[in-house]
Amino acid sequence: MPSISEKGGKMPASPIRKLVPYAEAAKKRGIHVIHLNIGQPDIKTPKIALDAVRNHTIEVLAYSMTEGSEAYREKIAAYYAKNDISVKADNIIVTTGGSEALAFVMGTIMDAEDEIIIPEPFYANYNGFATASGVNVVPIVSSIDSNFALPPIADFEKLIGPKTKAILICNPGNPTGYLYSKSEIQQLAQLVKKHNLFLVADEVYREFAYDGREHYSILQEPGLEEHAIIVDSVSKRYSMCGARIGCLVSKNREVVQTAMKFAQARLSPPTFAQIASEAALDTPNSYFEAVITEYVERRNILVSELQKIEGVKVAVPQGAFYCVVELPISNSDDFAQWLLEKFEMEGATVMVAPAAGFYATKGLGMNQIRIAYVLEKEELLKAVRILGFALQEYKK
Repeated sequence: MPSISEKGGKMPASPIRKLVPYAEAAKKRGIHVIHLNIGQPDIKTPKIALDAVRNHTIEVLAYSMTEGSEAYREKIAAYYAKNDISVKADNIIVTTGGSEALAFVMGTIMDAEDEIIIPEPFYANYNGFATASGVNVVPIVSSIDSNFALPPIADFEKLIGPKTKAILICNPGNPTGYLYSKSEIQQLAQLVKKHNLFLVADEVYREFAYDGREHYSILQEPGLEEHAIIVDSVSKRYSMCGARIGCLVSKNREVVQTAMKFAQARLSPPTFAQIASEAALDTPNSYFEAVITEYVERRNILVSELQKIEGVKVAVPQGAFYCVVELPISNSDDFAQWLLEKFEMEGATVMVAPAAGFYATKGLGMNQIRIAYVLEKEELLKAVRILGFALQEYKK
């Protein structure tokens, strides 16, 4: 029998999706599964985006430009300008989701065995993209005790070696909900300039900043033009996960020109999804004001209720819509599977994402889970109540 590749064998399974078969089996048994495991917002997609597709009169669904339509990229640049980020359309490549943008970044700036430093816990698919590119992730631990703030710069510096090419952050963070401050971004900027590295920022949750805090982009930092690369997406911003439209943004001309060659190999991003995404940029600010108000209320309820459960520790998110929760157990993978296979309360159970899959350091996160608070408040309250009772039963 022919063998699969070594790379294929090393590809990690998604901690977010690997429990799906158990959830589906529970549903077939008549159990109501409350999904706390995946960041699929329940907020309605802006009508203006859906109408743009619904009312279009395309007769031939042709290829779009490799880098995305010029009209869309011009509107993206105008969107960034409103966020105090000065870029032009030719600094932008439209991609099939933020995922493809990240894959292009890996291919553009790193060779096999090169290293990228990432604060952990981090978005689990960073591991997957790195493995697919033959790149080595060098993790640097952030702690729930500091709310997952940026680790000391001196600790970053200790990890920089001859193979280090970049530092990658997610801001605000998935899975932590931590929002890096302007000061933290400036510390990273000084570091990458000192060591001639790239600074890559996944900024897909830019709009979701809470408690009066403001998002500070790496492209707002002066002097970082040759070092900064942004990965972005419409998925969470406009509740358009299924559109699969993102972008890579950099003022480094060589980065954009090289990424274009990877983009040409996949031909072009989807046309209808670009039409929807272009229209979505006309979404009024009132949409985001309402969404942020809703997420803050959900966060407050979730954190407050979790803190009432004995032995539970929760990081307070400052942005995005995730939080990492430490449980009084030793193996959250086992607990998450047990919830779906063997536990129910009033005909319902919860599905969570075990946090070990968000770490690169083996053994970390084993007593943690990630919760996505993308459900209505009543459903969140019910989910936490179930989780509390489940912990009592599990520990028995």
